[in-house]
This record gives sequence, C-alpha cells and structure tokens, in this order.
Amino acid sequence: MQKKIIFFAMIALIWISTNYAYSQEISLSTFQEIAQIIIDKRITQNVTSSITLQSTSIQEIKIPVELEQRIRENGNISAVIITNQDKCVLGVMDESCILINVKRNPADTNFLKIQNSTLKISEQFIDEINDMFDTNAKLHSTFIRPSDETNIALQTSGVISGKGTISAVYTMPMEDTSSMYEKISAILIPKTIRDLGGFYDTARNLSGEENAKMTFSIIPSGSKSLLQLRVSTTYSGIASSIDKINPLEFLKTDELKRSEYFSTGFYPLNSIVQIAILSSKNTNISDVRGDILPTQIIDNEKIPTDITKNGWVFDPEEGQTIQGKYIFGKETSVDSNELKFSLGGENLKAEKQEIDESILAVIIITIVAIAAAMFYLKGYKK
Repeated sequence: MQKKIIFFAMIALIWISTNYAYSQEISLSTFQEIAQIIIDKRITQNVTSSITLQSTSIQEIKIPVELEQRIRENGNISAVIITNQDKCVLGVMDESCILINVKRNPADTNFLKIQNSTLKISEQFIDEINDMFDTNAKLHSTFIRPSDETNIALQTSGVISGKGTISAVYTMPMEDTSSMYEKISAILIPKTIRDLGGFYDTARNLSGEENAKMTFSIIPSGSKSLLQLRVSTTYSGIASSIDKINPLEFLKTDELKRSEYFSTGFYPLNSIVQIAILSSKNTNISDVRGDILPTQIIDNEKIPTDITKNGWVFDPEEGQTIQGKYIFGKETSVDSNELKFSLGGENLKAEKQEIDESILAVIIITIVAIAAAMFYLKGYKK
C-alpha cells in the first residue's frame, strides 16, 4: 500500500513539475513590436516617439524572396531604405527617398570612381524596388555622408546612415505619412497580422500626427535580413520642462495593446516599451506608478528574474542617461497610469529578491531569450 502511495505521489509530482515548467516556457518570435520614447534634455530639447515593427522573416514582413536574397547575397549592400524623412540627404528638399547604401570599394580613390561603383550596384535593384512599392523614384545623386547627422534624424544605426555611408539616392514626390504608411504597411504586413492589432494600430494612429515620418529598412545580415518598419513623430522644444513622464502621451494613446499574434504562446519579449532620458545634469527615477521588476546582474546588465510579471527595468535608474524597458509579462495591454513616473525625488519603488533555486531554470531561459531579443534592440542598447 505504501509503495502505491509513493508511486502515485511521484506521478503527481512529475505532473505538477511538468505543468509548472510548461506554464513558464518562454518563446521568442521573429516578429517584434517596439515602442520607443527619447526625451533629450541635453541637446535638442525634443521628444521623439516611435513604433517599430520588425522581423527577420519575409513571411511576417513581406518582400519578394528573390529580391531579399539578391540584396543579401550581393555582399556590397549594407541597407536599403525608403523614407519620407525631411532632407534624407543634403540637397534633397520636400521629396521622399529610396536610398541604396553600399560598401566602399577600397580601390575607388576619387568621387567619380565611388559614384560609378555605387550606381553600378544600385541600378541592379532600383527597378525591382520601385515595382515592389509601386513607386517611380528617379536618380538624384550619389552621396557620401560626412557625419552621423542623418543617422540621428532617422534614429537608425550607422549601417543605414552613419559616417562614411555611400548612398545612391533616388527621389519621388513627397507623400504625407498617413497615406504612405497605410500603403507601405499594406504591402509589407500580412493582413492576418494587421487584423490582430497591437502596436500596429498605435503606429497607424501615430502616422496621422503633423510631424510624423516613416522609414522602412532592409538590412542584410548573414543568412537573413532584418526588416524594420518605423513610424515616428517629434515634439520640438518641450523636453526641458518635463519632470513627470507619461510615455503613452507621446504615442497619442491611453492604452497600448500587444498584438494578438502572440496569443498562441508566451512571448514576453516580443512587445517592449523603451524609454531613454538624456540630461545635462544628474537625475533619477521616482514615483513609479507601476512595478519595478526584481533583477539580477548578468554581464553588467540588469536582467529581470521573473518575466511572467509586468513592470519596468531601469538600467541605469539615475545619472545623466537613464534607460528603461517595460515588459508585459503575461499581460496583454498596459494603460497610461501604469507607465507614469517622475524625474527627481526619492520615492523609488525598487525591489531586491533572493534567487530561489526552484526558479533557476526559468531564469536561465529568460537570460537566453533576452539575449536573443537584444539582437533586435541594438540601436537602443547603443
């Protein structure tokens, strides 16, 4: 009898353990949705907010498989960008742009050789790109970027618009962001994903703002390309007066919902809110309305110990540069009240937590998943 009790107890224990492990299983999709707010009190005094949808799968962001493969395997192209950003390069005014960025050939010792090499590559692709987006962009110029000014304006990485980037610049009539985003997102984002809402709906609303701009980028990397569709808007000259922060105010919404695309599993790292505050003097986070997640330090970076919970990770939480990430945990939405916090003050709801051996396996999975997610967040980490 005793053996039977022990046997059934072992079965029950295995079932409970398996069920617990399954309930904690973390997945990471190639599709990501990211909301970002940058409050620059240091230089521009501007606040920039954006929504980025990105993937390495051409099933989730649709571009022709042959075109993606040819761009990636060409080996000389660092990025392809379509944007209505003001002054995409020096000399372009009131026009939208398609930029094909190429790597400089060390043998090209003067501008004419650089221009010829760049155009020889870009001309292999521009017709297909025009066909893909139903555009008729014409060659404007070849441009060697002497600084990171455009990189800052576009909020992109150096591979797209950094110092020394060589761009074949094709221009077309300027289109307002709302209609351009509607058309481009309909081409790129499958209807099944668009109909599932989430950050896509917020981006669509944001595209109607007066200063909104959009950028789509194809960035070849190894065996896949990173595909990014971004809409952003800038609020000029208001950063210096901000000490109480409501991130969703800058996204023009009271509630941010995750895409139902992630409803089939546990994808806590595929929807993230990021905030960066740049200040000329030391400040700190205080009066956080929502939760601050318990963390541990892994490779000098704060990693939440339990990403089934929703809340903030601020790293650092004080100084002249403050960065925060909000993760949803098992929640599917967050409202503006949960995201509010202040600068200055002493009321920081920080928590410390002893690491229980029973959750070590979950933490390890979390670390791996966050490391994978950081591939998509390099611009933020930088």
